[in-house]
Amino acid sequence: MTQVDMVAVDELVREIARALVDEPEAVEVLSVQRDENTVLKLRVAPGDVGKVIGKQGRTARSVRTILGAVSMKLHHRYTLDILEEDDEE
Repeated sequence: MTQVDMVAVDELVREIARALVDEPEAVEVLSVQRDENTVLKLRVAPGDVGKVIGKQGRTARSVRTILGAVSMKLHHRYTLDILEEDDEE
């Protein structure tokens, strides 16, 4: 997997989140490389956390489904963590 692929996946998650929230400038995606996978840590403004998670987690589940499809395509596992305002990086 190339660095370009990782940047593209980060950007994909960032753009999806920006489309969902009221404060798109507050969206941050941090990529943490692990042995077998990459964890994407999504941080949004405190008032937008509910919009990213959605009712009963449906929106978050949908974004994770998209990441699952990307994982299959790139042969590398991606996981998404949505950080609350009190979570540490």
